[in-house]
Amino acid sequence: SEDRYAFLAEWYDPTAALLRRYQLFYYPKDGSVEMFDVKNQRIFLRRTKYEDLHQEDLFIGNRVNVFSRQLNLIEYGDQYTANKLGSKKERTLAVVKPDVVTKIGDVLELIYSSNLIVTKAKMTKSQAADFYMEHQTKPFFNNLVQFVSSGPVVAMELMGDEAISIWRRLLGPADSAVARREAPQSVRAQFGTDGIKNVGHGSDSLAAAARELEFFFPSKIGHGPSNTAIFTDCTCCIIKPHAISEGLTGKIVNSISSAGFEISALQMFNVDRANAEEFYEVYKGVVTEYPSMVTELCSGPCMVLEIHGTDTPKSFREFCGPADPEIARHLRPTTLRALYGKDKVKNAVHCTDLAEDGVLEVQYFFKILDG
Repeated sequence: SEDRYAFLAEWYDPTAALLRRYQLFYYPKDGSVEMFDVKNQRIFLRRTKYEDLHQEDLFIGNRVNVFSRQLNLIEYGDQYTANKLGSKKERTLAVVKPDVVTKIGDVLELIYSSNLIVTKAKMTKSQAADFYMEHQTKPFFNNLVQFVSSGPVVAMELMGDEAISIWRRLLGPADSAVARREAPQSVRAQFGTDGIKNVGHGSDSLAAAARELEFFFPSKIGHGPSNTAIFTDCTCCIIKPHAISEGLTGKIVNSISSAGFEISALQMFNVDRANAEEFYEVYKGVVTEYPSMVTELCSGPCMVLEIHGTDTPKSFREFCGPADPEIARHLRPTTLRALYGKDKVKNAVHCTDLAEDGVLEVQYFFKILDG
């Protein structure tokens, strides 16, 4: 018998305002899917080939799109799937410290090339004293807290097989000088200064990871540390879900930084359909791609950036290039959409079109959805 992976998935049906539960079956041999309606005990979708779902998308907590339905994978459907797909999967906290936040694109590229996925991310002003409480008695505590509080940090949840040890290995030895000697390829060897200005932090065990992730990304009540959005002289950039799943986040962020734009806030969002429709409402009836744009924005996680500076909406829009990547490649080959876009919908990034909407679009994500 062939391999089959089973998951319990939830879909929010906006028409009935109900959460519906399905068993989702995935057949790796030919990339086909099948869905079974749990409540009504009947087949909902017969086995059908579906090229937009991949085995690496199948993990608990992920949101996948199957024929325009957003399904939340809430648990494994059988022991075979749990053993096969779940046993080595770990989540860990990665924090990028203030000295290297400007190089976050490079760090993201290293993370993706190590087969880890960023499932959550947020630029925040660190509450360092609370976070490093366990080191309170150590001689370096005050210097560490002072440094980590000196500017924004980027906290991320990384997920993958043996994520904890892979991220710590990527970071290298805690002292950057030792890292340069012993692990010259590591992040600390490349970007670190000493034992405190040492690029980042990584959880050292499953228990620590669970505790530390809860600090930055609380699952229960509460909100976690606030974002760093300024809401003045700004424009909104969204790295679209297709670009995230293609592993382009680091490259796009690097392109933005090296063009001289300041990223003043950064956060990953899972946008639901209602919010995607509301955000794109100005395009409704104006561009024929509106329904597809909505579907793309809620097809998986996206990364939203606040770009800060004078006259940014205009200059950043020019830097993104024409909405159609084909046209962009002919007319403006160095723009973001020319470099990373596929078509008018999967065109790598959204940017604010009208200067007066810059603050409003940033507020939509960093005040309303992160409120």
